[in-house]
Amino acid sequence: MGVCDICGLPEELCVCEDIAREAQKISVYTTKRKFGKLMTVVEGMNDKNIDLKELLKTLKMDCACGGTAKGNRMELQGDHKEKVKKMLMKIGFSDDLIELR
Repeated sequence: MGVCDICGLPEELCVCEDIAREAQKISVYTTKRKFGKLMTVVEGMNDKNIDLKELLKTLKMDCACGGTAKGNRMELQGDHKEKVKKMLMKIGFSDDLIELR
């Protein structure tokens, strides 16, 4: 059984990810790609405190689309701004800190 370096709690009880969710300002917007296709971009997440790959996997399943994670940025194929915002709020991110552009 390991202990978290940041909060000092056992790994099963670690609250670092929950605290990180409540304190991050996230920006969700769409941009055009090749051939006029839209892409939803989610920026502003700290990849040290949140498992971006696992979050991306969840968002891709809920939006039924493809996507990728590049650095602190997630890209989803298509226009899914509203779905992404609802999903992030359901996961535990604060509504006030999610900005739709």
